[in-house]
Amino acid sequence: MNDSEEHKPSAPVLASDAERDRVEARLQHHYAVGRPTLPELEERVVVAYEARTREQLDALVRDLPGGVEEPERPADVIDSRLLIILLCCSPPAALVYWLVSQRAARRRGSRLRALENGNET
Repeated sequence: MNDSEEHKPSAPVLASDAERDRVEARLQHHYAVGRPTLPELEERVVVAYEARTREQLDALVRDLPGGVEEPERPADVIDSRLLIILLCCSPPAALVYWLVSQRAARRRGSRLRALENGNET
């Protein structure tokens, strides 16, 4: 092997349409929470759809926080208005909704405890 083969930079990876769509969705989310301005958003979306490589797409979101933040919802809260409506219209459906909500709350709680225990060790 000679020097040119050892130090050859890796070839850029081409971006897919799905990756462009994900970058646009991420930009839209960050616009919705007030990070880029509308002109910045429009400019970045145009550049995203013209991007050929993943590096170009990464550059568009590099200055934005990593994941999409979703508001936290308490694990034990159910939509009481929906429950009341269901109780009036269809008591069996209300019972199913309540049971499913309770099960989901227990699952979220056990996942949170598992994460907390995993971080402590």
